[in-house]
Amino acid sequence: MPGLRDQQIHLLTQADLDVLVVGGGINGAGVIRDLALRAQHARQPLRIGLVEQGHFGSGTSGRNSQLIHGGLRYLKYLQFQLVRESLRERTILLKIAPQFVEPLAFLLPMYGVKSRVVYGIGLRLYDELAGTHRIARHKMLSAGQAAQLEPELERASLSAAAIFWDARVHSGRFVVENVLDAIANGALASNYVKAESWVRDGDGLWRVECRDALGQDRFQLRARKLVDARGAWIGGETLRLVRGSHIVIPRLNAGDHAIAHFEPSGRIVFLIPWGSRNQLTLVGTTDVDHADSPDRVHIAPAERDYLIGVVRKLFPSHADVTPVSTFSSVRPLLREGSGSAMSTTREHRIWNSPDGILHIAGGKYTTYRLMSEQAADLVSREVAPPLVAIHPTSDTPFPCVERDIGDAMEQRLWDYLFVSTSLGYERSWDAGSLAPLAEELGRKLGWSDARIRQEAEDTALSACSSS
Repeated sequence: MPGLRDQQIHLLTQADLDVLVVGGGINGAGVIRDLALRAQHARQPLRIGLVEQGHFGSGTSGRNSQLIHGGLRYLKYLQFQLVRESLRERTILLKIAPQFVEPLAFLLPMYGVKSRVVYGIGLRLYDELAGTHRIARHKMLSAGQAAQLEPELERASLSAAAIFWDARVHSGRFVVENVLDAIANGALASNYVKAESWVRDGDGLWRVECRDALGQDRFQLRARKLVDARGAWIGGETLRLVRGSHIVIPRLNAGDHAIAHFEPSGRIVFLIPWGSRNQLTLVGTTDVDHADSPDRVHIAPAERDYLIGVVRKLFPSHADVTPVSTFSSVRPLLREGSGSAMSTTREHRIWNSPDGILHIAGGKYTTYRLMSEQAADLVSREVAPPLVAIHPTSDTPFPCVERDIGDAMEQRLWDYLFVSTSLGYERSWDAGSLAPLAEELGRKLGWSDARIRQEAEDTALSACSSS
């Protein structure tokens, strides 16, 4: 019996599409879910497709700080509208996807009198911008109270602290859930399909030449409208690629709260309880211009040293901390001016190029739903005008579905370890320890014994490169 991916590829090629989205990160996934829900609500037939060259959510969207947040640090750059917008979207995601997005408290230590004044004002403004979308008001703490919450926290010059609230998400898994919910509502999507080229023919349809990255078969898709949601892979001068890196270390946090630390430069570094049992701490992120290909993204020694240095500064008793693993991604930010990578805007832009392709660039993971809605509005005006005024994603909940290995369209063991779960980052793996997982996935995908062994070996090598 063919799997879901094979079925989706077959259906994609059966007839012309109204819309084809290229790119299966959070923005592409959000667009097809939005369009599929609009069509369902209006009971209007609409053929919507998406292709992704790897696994859904395996690029930038799955390798971030795993947060849904307003962006406290953007207040420094007076980006009040971005913060307000992000806080509103945070509330929407907490409402429609509570099984994936959950509130998270942050402890913000303040060193010196000036920091107490500056960050106190910033947190009050953060609360005001949230308005009715607040999870809870921030709470100021004395230095003693902060030390009770985090006994190993550096106390020299600690003048005060605060507790404020944002939210967390398993970002890669949530991308996949957007895709699967879109499929459940009539959209078509396949991972490991690379759109290699496209051209518009005489009857106004886009002919997109695709290659199955697993089977190497080639096929053509035809669509009335093309949406480019490739993110960092768009290329050109529109985007500034900024690398963000993280390290995963043994658990530091004494409580269930995360820690938010402002560096003198204004960069904020998070230390977040993390892992399948919250047995680890995720530390990040950095902001470094990335000059290489988005296919080649690794933490630089200077980034690793910087993040370890932050840990040692905040927790002097952990001076010998050694990362369990690391991961990095490139953020496709809008290019403007010549400021630092850290100060580059997180605003987004959605536009039709002269050839009629809709492009999505910039933005934050937190605001993906709003960006997808705006993109779907523009698409609907062209291919289905009655759908323009239908906006279902702000109050349509995600289904609660238990998924085992192989249930989220994983085609490689890597997909399960690093996208469906975070297990790949949580420990050292070898072919022997991966064998049971490879066998379980292989049974669902119909792999031979030789293929199962090869998958375990190949994934062990990939896991080592992520350490």
